[in-house]
Amino acid sequence: MCASAARDPLTLPGRFAAALEGLLPRPLPAAIGIAVSGGGDSMAMLHLAAHWAAPRGVALRAVTVDHGLRAASAAEAALVAAACTGLGVAHDILRWQGWDGRGNLQDRARQARRDLIGDWRGPVGHVLMAHTLDDQAETFLLRLRRGSGVDGLAAMRPQMTVRPGGWQILRPLLTTGRAELRDWARGQGIGHAEDPSNADPRFDRVRMRALLPVLAEAGIDAARLAGTAARMARARRALSLRAHEAAQALIRPGIAGTVTLDHAALDALDEETRLRIVAGALGAVASEPLRPRESALVAALGRVAGGGGAGGGTGGGTGRGGTATLHGCLMIATRGLFIVAREPAAVAGEEGTEREGITLWDRRWRIAAGGRRVAALGAAGLAQMGATAPRPRAACLALPALWDGGRLLSCPALGWGAEVAAEIRAPGGGFPDCLLSD
Repeated sequence: MCASAARDPLTLPGRFAAALEGLLPRPLPAAIGIAVSGGGDSMAMLHLAAHWAAPRGVALRAVTVDHGLRAASAAEAALVAAACTGLGVAHDILRWQGWDGRGNLQDRARQARRDLIGDWRGPVGHVLMAHTLDDQAETFLLRLRRGSGVDGLAAMRPQMTVRPGGWQILRPLLTTGRAELRDWARGQGIGHAEDPSNADPRFDRVRMRALLPVLAEAGIDAARLAGTAARMARARRALSLRAHEAAQALIRPGIAGTVTLDHAALDALDEETRLRIVAGALGAVASEPLRPRESALVAALGRVAGGGGAGGGTGGGTGRGGTATLHGCLMIATRGLFIVAREPAAVAGEEGTEREGITLWDRRWRIAAGGRRVAALGAAGLAQMGATAPRPRAACLALPALWDGGRLLSCPALGWGAEVAAEIRAPGGGFPDCLLSD
């Protein structure tokens, strides 16, 4: 690739360089990562990125995740390794062995890739992924088929922060069509592997991909679908800002590790804002970046409104006096407050992982346990606390506590027992800032 082409804004390399530099901070980072599967899009991006990085003194680190689901996957990873060697790019292969045959394979594999890359990246704060304009359109159709609302139909972001970890996925090819990218790669003599699953109609995305040419004949091409997704993203930003502003006025003092809101003020909000706030609270308490399905959220709030327990009740809104479980959380309406606490069942058996005297518990608590066992407070812990336990007691059941056998030593969140340092590092910045996060 000639140097002038790499700078010309009318060429693909020039547009790629402009898009990438618009996403990266200044000064440029010393190193960036790039995820390369061996397919046509990612192999093209590998070459584009390598030719961009070298003259700018930016080290490029490539990674391939071998899911081990097909006999050819090892050979595809080796293809990427050979290309990286030729380009002078450092390359690592990560292997996933977590597929148990349950759930949506493509969704599970996608999440596994993200988790593995997050662990692999080290100090690298930005990782490139080769999503194209066609991917944007396919995602829109997938979510439209599932009945998604504004958030689901909103465009993939060119820059997305991954929590926990705070690293960023960059997508500099979101405005580039797959056909143009593949044509450029062929012209450069860049080889790639063909994943047969990309043509397997058992997968929803493949079926959506097959619809694109049909829709294009009716004037609904990938660019038009991506444009609608971009307008949905603009609406999502406005709705998120509204929810964040409203949530700030609702927050009331409560038990550490929970979200406590003014119940009447929450009920007085419009339904969209109310659902966003409650979904954000659930995500913050459960350390779960994905929102619950709207139908499940509405049903759970109906159980709270019905005044029943976690298993029954109907109706809409948040109401008065009930409880419900959802998303690994317990929602409680009591004494004018709407409380979101961790669900005891979600932390049953959780003992955390210790490193240098600090125990990471339930993905967000960091406790200076000093080697002592950390487990949920539970009913046994509350019984030992006696009348000193705050109310509602149900909101305390899933808090972390230090134990010596069956004897409660401390519950740092409640300030009970031996003094132990504990803090929460919530993904997305905690509540209500998670309402604005990626």
